[in-house]
Amino acid sequence: MESAGYVVKGFASAEEFLESGSIRGAACLILDVQLPGITGLQLQYELAAADNRVPIVFVSGHGTGANRETAVRQGAAGFLAKPFRREELLNIIGAAIRR
Repeated sequence: MESAGYVVKGFASAEEFLESGSIRGAACLILDVQLPGITGLQLQYELAAADNRVPIVFVSGHGTGANRETAVRQGAAGFLAKPFRREELLNIIGAAIRR
């Protein structure tokens, strides 16, 4: 991501991200469905409930139809099942930020 010109911050969990206050400066979130503690889908739901519209792109090894459908229904900008190509991720992130 950095080699594509993006400023990146990583977090060990959704809780760590929420406690950091970084949501205010985020242009896009890249989440996995399975995270320690709060799942990516739960974080997406909580952000939407708080009326936070930051674009979310999911990348997941748990790309089941149900997970994908839930993420998209809740407003995900994209959902990529692992493995995926770098270009796919960059295209989805670029489109999400432009929205």
